Amino acid sequence: MKTKQTVLLLTGILVCTSLFANTVSFQNAGCSGIVSYNESAGPGEAVFARMSVRGIKNQKRKSQAEVQGVLQLIKDGKKIDSARFYQINQKARKTANIELLASIPLSLWTDTNADYSLKVIFSTPTEIEKEFSLPFEVEARHFEREVLDLNEANSNIKQNMSAERMAQIEKLNTILGTAQPNNVYTLKPFIKPVKSERMTAHFGDKRVYKYTDGTSENSQHYGHDYGVPEGTDVFACAEGRVVLAEERISTGWSIVIEHLPGLYSLYYHLSRLDVKENDYVKQGEKIGLSGSTGLATGPHLHWEVRLNMAAVTPDFFTKDFTFEE
Repeated sequence: MKTKQTVLLLTGILVCTSLFANTVSFQNAGCSGIVSYNESAGPGEAVFARMSVRGIKNQKRKSQAEVQGVLQLIKDGKKIDSARFYQINQKARKTANIELLASIPLSLWTDTNADYSLKVIFSTPTEIEKEFSLPFEVEARHFEREVLDLNEANSNIKQNMSAERMAQIEKLNTILGTAQPNNVYTLKPFIKPVKSERMTAHFGDKRVYKYTDGTSENSQHYGHDYGVPEGTDVFACAEGRVVLAEERISTGWSIVIEHLPGLYSLYYHLSRLDVKENDYVKQGEKIGLSGSTGLATGPHLHWEVRLNMAAVTPDFFTKDFTFEE
């Protein structure tokens, strides 16, 4: 990790600010370690924290499982969200060094006029629960506004409340709400799923859908739209397991890939699928072709990323978000 460090000593905890993340060092009788995390984020982004714990006396597999941690997001002194750390060096069962990761998404509606901080709570087989707070800032972000006049076919899709569409929504939500601690497929930054730079809509755009019956609905866009011709190659943004590959009423031919516990990438409006459910894909592997299936005003690829069900801008994941380097 590149270093541009300012060192502060806070109640026995060493805080180093690097170019990309804050690094907090801690030490006690049973172990020592560091926590690396991004010290700021905006609505529609996330906070990731990586905890490296060293010197665990008992190196048995059972003792590794007993190294536990929780990341909490604090707003005006009150906890508003939390996530458990999970082990990311699972193959290193015979080492005393444990690598853990936790993440919390910030919704598009996060209040930026409040005081925020993070709290890390962890325990080891030989140590009682320990906790410390970390500085954190939520930055304001601006989102563009657009009006979409839908034709009759798209109006019917958007207003479709059939049992079939509701079942499809429930199935997807069940998938996105699943976070298996052992499903660690990649720690690398994501790549774009298409080679084109042309974007027709961005994450967080404030949308007004106007229907043919004269009514309208406000919404926000949960991903990036790439305005590519139908039949353009679409690639997996990162390694992972395909957990959904099927046609849906609203999103057409769709693919969902799991990358980390609770972290998924989604690809909508495809004209062809080249993968099936439970396939393992590598970063950059071709998974399908772009199209205009489902609710679409023209050929494009909708690329979306969900973390613990919340939509997070894909741009956040194209950098070293796990502090692997």
